[in-house]
Amino acid sequence: MRKGKKFILNTIILSMTSLFMRTVGVSFNVYISNKLGASGVGLFQLVMSVYTFAVTLASSGINLATTRLVTEELAKGSASGARLAVRRCLSYSLFFGSIAAGGLFLFAKPIGEIILSDARTVKSLYALSVSLIPIALSATLTGYFTAVRRVIKSASAQIFEQFIRISVAVMGLSILAPKGIEYACLAIVAGGSIAEILSFFYEFILYKADIKKCKGKMPAAKGMLKRLISIAMPVAISSYARSAHTTTEHILVPPKLREYGYSKETALAKYGVVHGMVLPVLLFPSAFLTSFSLLLVPELAECNAHKNMRRIHYIISRVLHVTLIFAIGVSGIFFAFSNELGMAIYKSQETGMYLKIFSPLIIVMYLDSVVDGMLKGLNQQLSSMQYNVIDSLVSVIMVCLLIPKYGIGGFVAVIFICELLNGFLSLNRLIKVTDFKIEYYNRIVKPVFAIITSVATVKLIMFFVPYTEITTLSLVCQISGAVLIYLLVLFIMSCITGEDIELLRSVLKK
Repeated sequence: MRKGKKFILNTIILSMTSLFMRTVGVSFNVYISNKLGASGVGLFQLVMSVYTFAVTLASSGINLATTRLVTEELAKGSASGARLAVRRCLSYSLFFGSIAAGGLFLFAKPIGEIILSDARTVKSLYALSVSLIPIALSATLTGYFTAVRRVIKSASAQIFEQFIRISVAVMGLSILAPKGIEYACLAIVAGGSIAEILSFFYEFILYKADIKKCKGKMPAAKGMLKRLISIAMPVAISSYARSAHTTTEHILVPPKLREYGYSKETALAKYGVVHGMVLPVLLFPSAFLTSFSLLLVPELAECNAHKNMRRIHYIISRVLHVTLIFAIGVSGIFFAFSNELGMAIYKSQETGMYLKIFSPLIIVMYLDSVVDGMLKGLNQQLSSMQYNVIDSLVSVIMVCLLIPKYGIGGFVAVIFICELLNGFLSLNRLIKVTDFKIEYYNRIVKPVFAIITSVATVKLIMFFVPYTEITTLSLVCQISGAVLIYLLVLFIMSCITGEDIELLRSVLKK
């Protein structure tokens, strides 16, 4: 039980950190959208799509590799092995980070002018290249803190980074935004680069102080580099495939929208609304599940090393239970209050429309992120790689076929098809390797009934309330009421038990 409590406590720490980060991030996105407009957001997202691939190349699976190697060495009582693992991982990070940084810097101009077809992106790409080495090195240190279950230190580094990022970006925007969208984007990405550099140094200081706590007299295992590569490279290739598909997809989307008949600025605006405004809001609540994904890797890696299938089944059961309850609840809230949320966040009915359209997909997106973390903990990164390659190919084909014919509707269809495909393949693999069986009635049917009951109750109450203008406060009250009713109905139907509440209470007391 002590390990279970520590796992949940770390999850709470990471969840609160991630929730705070995403709250600030979404608020900053609203600020950016007001400063740049929808077309400016579209331009910024084009830059970030290339940057995302560069970050993937820089990290190349090192976060998971560090977590796995350090966890395995400490499980054997080898502090020297844990130190050696971190040193090897830092060298690996420096190598790939340098390749990514050099490549982006050298090819920034052709990427911006030829591939992105917009010379306004070039300066931003130059500015982003300097952040890639620190990002790669920080990924190693974050993997170490996850392995030793001291996530509060890496969490503090994330908060520090976000504070610097936004502070510098806001100051830069006040100076550069009047010069146009190109320089506004430059101000935002420059803030990010400066934040990544300072965050790395902060996290490295924490690491040097923490590594002294690692104890154990066993010598370091041989073949550390070989083990590192065997873990990191399948994850890296999988990440390359997913990131390449995302980057290619988003590079292709604006031109394909123009083929449908939109002007250049309208195509950028449509793309910016869906990818830069709607999806970040939909993914905002998944901060809680991101924490699960990160912490499941060392937990399942340790269980897998000891062939403890009983413990593995228990972890999978609890995590899928929580994930589905959470995802179904969030999906129902977004569907029921999409128009109100669109107006409250962006003052846009169009955004609200897309929030409603994408809300059912939340269940698949959230579930897939957690399943992916479990597969990595169970040494199934090769399968994840294969699924991401398949997903990438399907995505690019669908973009080329559907968007020129159906416009933004085709883009929406592409997102649905790819998320459903990847989610199905990943979940099927988890079931196959663990022989785990999902209780569909308790895990899906009951939560769906509960969320329908809760939002219908709130909407019915509001129907009999004399009409007043919907404010942010009233919207928060309605959503809070729906959440409370949802939890109550789940408790009545025994989806949430007294054991769950007692476990959470015991963790919070510690």
